Amino acid sequence: MDDVEMTDAQDAFASFSSKGKGKQVVRDSDSAVNDSLPWVEKYRPVTLDDLVSHKDITATIERFIDENRMPHLLLYGPPGTGKTSTILACARKLYGPMWKSMTMELNASDDRGIDVVREQIKSFASTKKIFSSGFKLIILDEADQMTQAAQNALRRVVEKYTRNVRFCIICNYVSKIIPALQSRCTRFRFGPLEQDQVADRLKYIIESENVNITEDGMKALLQLSRGDMRRALNILQACHAGYDVVNEDAVYNCTGNPHPADIEKIVSSMLSEDFTTSYSNISKLKTETGMALQDILTEVYNYIELVEMPSAARVYILDKLAEVEYKLSTGSSERIQLTSLIGSFKIATELMNK
Repeated sequence: MDDVEMTDAQDAFASFSSKGKGKQVVRDSDSAVNDSLPWVEKYRPVTLDDLVSHKDITATIERFIDENRMPHLLLYGPPGTGKTSTILACARKLYGPMWKSMTMELNASDDRGIDVVREQIKSFASTKKIFSSGFKLIILDEADQMTQAAQNALRRVVEKYTRNVRFCIICNYVSKIIPALQSRCTRFRFGPLEQDQVADRLKYIIESENVNITEDGMKALLQLSRGDMRRALNILQACHAGYDVVNEDAVYNCTGNPHPADIEKIVSSMLSEDFTTSYSNISKLKTETGMALQDILTEVYNYIELVEMPSAARVYILDKLAEVEYKLSTGSSERIQLTSLIGSFKIATELMNK
């Protein structure tokens, strides 16, 4: 009898242990999934207080929510400035744990032609939740990719179902949204983030992920982000994965952007050397580093702002930079446009010497 009881106890203990192990495996799996997320999603702000910028906009929207006077919203501005994060944080504040069932989000990757407006959006907007009070939320991300017909169909839906639903239209270029939709929404512009705001958030993530980054690496990262938090996080994660120490060289190598020292050589060559030598040196440098002329143009433009020169010469160079960039975008030869760029600097040099 004792042996039987002992066997039963061992079986029960084994069963309990296996359950415990199963739970532990689930926890480890959840942790692994969280660790494998891109940092853009892993560190996406959850509440309005987590957002690092545009405090005046978030304060205004928060006031709308607190007073239950939420209008239709139109959020526009460059990528990576917090538009989607802001409205998702608003949805969590409005609905709490039920925010997913009360929110419909459509992105540019979804089919958002006129049929979607007439069927999915209209169906969601025209119904109410049985166990929930208040309005629902429809988020149309990257709405500037919607067709004109879909936008025209949407304006009536926005007007007709205001009692049941609020629309939030998000886009990069507000000029691509028809005036009839713009007039039905309260507009907020999200400008590029300040470098200090990007730096503060990056420092928190760098500490959390134990990233070994140098001061010049941080400076290069902020320079290349250009106020885009998403871009900054993607560059940081890529550099951390590829290099033990994230320094200036690692950042520029990882992104493929021309190194400032190379741009300085190129500008110096175009200003001081004769045409043939300059063309030969720049072509050789392009081949060795794999730089595209389009990237060189962007960095030369930024570098020219730091060089002292007469106004007439600066205006001439900037005009020619724009012309070369336009011709490249239409499919012109890089070799021909490089000679045009060098030639414009030679003419600008003559203007400086007058």
